[in-house]
Amino acid sequence: MTDTPMNPMNQAMNPTEPLKPNTNGILRLFVYGTLKRGFWNHDRFCRGVLAIEDALVRGRLFETSSGIPVLEVPEEDILAVGTTNPLADVATCLRAETHRQVQARVVARMSNPDPTPDRLPKKGTGAPWGPVYGELLTFDDPENRLPAIDRLEGFHPGGPCLYRRLLVSVRAKETVLPAWLYVGFPSKERGLQPLGSSQWPRNG
Repeated sequence: MTDTPMNPMNQAMNPTEPLKPNTNGILRLFVYGTLKRGFWNHDRFCRGVLAIEDALVRGRLFETSSGIPVLEVPEEDILAVGTTNPLADVATCLRAETHRQVQARVVARMSNPDPTPDRLPKKGTGAPWGPVYGELLTFDDPENRLPAIDRLEGFHPGGPCLYRRLLVSVRAKETVLPAWLYVGFPSKERGLQPLGSSQWPRNG
């Protein structure tokens, strides 16, 4: 999703290393850009994924001048903000999944994510919130996986960040589950243009 150049600190997980057994819990990650199947960062950072499902979130897409997608989600849909502790973040996701009041609220919103005129952001103008389509990835190695992808996306809690990692509700098939994703700062960045589509890359 990010178009920053790779450097030694942003190296992908070593493809020659054997996969480790599941000892650290389950990580769910919603991706909408270059981490999807068929794009250049998927093979580098998603080797060993347990499951891939078509999924959607509520939000809107922008695009950088180099063609990289940037997602924005409604503030009221944010369940948590990522930290430097992968296992704590996995536990936060599990707590959100079992919190019935939160689930009831997000299921109501996700049951009809299509854009409507009354779903404009509270500040400023722009496209209404609507469905953004991507993939829900499931991993069993969050302690290694999250730091690697955080570095790729320029997510550095407590310091300057290119993207934020947030926990939001994701709909996959008929199920709504909390999952982590990376969003940008469209209201603060110049040069971002609305994508004009609910999926990247645009069809046609």
